[in-house]
Amino acid sequence: MTIVTGWDLFEDLREAQDEMLRLNRLRTQGLSQLGRYYDGGATKTAWMPAVDISERKDAYLVAVELPGVGIDDLEITFQDGLLTIQGERYDAHDSSQEKVHRVERRYGSFLRSITLPSHVMADAIEATAHDGVLQILVPKAAEVHAKRITVHASQKQADPTPGTEGQSSS
Repeated sequence: MTIVTGWDLFEDLREAQDEMLRLNRLRTQGLSQLGRYYDGGATKTAWMPAVDISERKDAYLVAVELPGVGIDDLEITFQDGLLTIQGERYDAHDSSQEKVHRVERRYGSFLRSITLPSHVMADAIEATAHDGVLQILVPKAAEVHAKRITVHASQKQADPTPGTEGQSSS
């Protein structure tokens, strides 16, 4: 006797996605400033954009994936060696006008802070955005080399003991 059972490929994918979302929620729960919040009847989970950091001879390059984030919704600051990128991505769906079947993209506020070495030129940092990628160029300051101090041999002169000048020892 042959038993035929139904198999739904998408059910396995949904279960895997649910597990990934559960793990992501556990990961973000510990981040107090990026925690979960309630907004207009929908619970939003915090998100952090992907960041690449590379180094060239003359500068550091920080690339941040920010599709759907407008330039006006970004704030970039540099203070005490800490480069901070923060902003917000807004949900493009109007839930009153359409029925949403799946939402996998993250919306809401984000904040990324990157510690950079102290030898950068903070006044020359530049940021550009193109095709959903923010590029921040952080120029390096001229390398500070340790100054080598040469030690010279001194010619020690006989230092007369105080009060013995001009006295002869007999």
